[in-house]
Amino acid sequence: MKSIRVAVAAAAAGVSFLGLAACSTPVEAGAAAIVGDQRISSSDLNANVKSYQAALERANIGPDQLTAPVAQFVLFSMTNQLRYQQLADKHGVTVSETEIDAALKDPGEFQDPEMNLLSKGVSPADARDYVKAEVGIRKVMDKFGGAGNQQAAAKVQQEFNSIKTTFSPRYGTLQQGQGFVDPGRFGKPAQAAQQPQG
Repeated sequence: MKSIRVAVAAAAAGVSFLGLAACSTPVEAGAAAIVGDQRISSSDLNANVKSYQAALERANIGPDQLTAPVAQFVLFSMTNQLRYQQLADKHGVTVSETEIDAALKDPGEFQDPEMNLLSKGVSPADARDYVKAEVGIRKVMDKFGGAGNQQAAAKVQQEFNSIKTTFSPRYGTLQQGQGFVDPGRFGKPAQAAQQPQG
């Protein structure tokens, strides 16, 4: 069985420079999340989850290898995609079909295009829109000075974080560095226990 746990952790770290600041405003009925002025419906999320689960099965990867429940993992990916695309649109960035095709073949960090997509919560069968948005955000970064430029990274992060994102409470609350936390079942995120002074 392939292991995706390391891939998932690394992918989450790769996105962390674009940290997700979630809002607690209520979402409309039938919505899994609202990203800026765009809605992710529960039915769209369910369809993506089914496709992603099928891709995991084909790759012989169990959902227990993920660092979060499948629905939350895929929802996080879908919100990132919309935020990337909104920033690309704002800055007039376009991505050609040829660029998407090339990115889909890129072996990437894990030397396997399929594993790279799975580690990001994306089914390889439904990856074109996600990859388009991902290439778009890289081009936005290039407009600001490139990925190695700290000022460019800070500017893109600031704009990314300014896109209001609200999740349906059914998926929990997104906590920076902890992912989704379900306050109903697990209470507040656990704080590190203080060691007694001796």
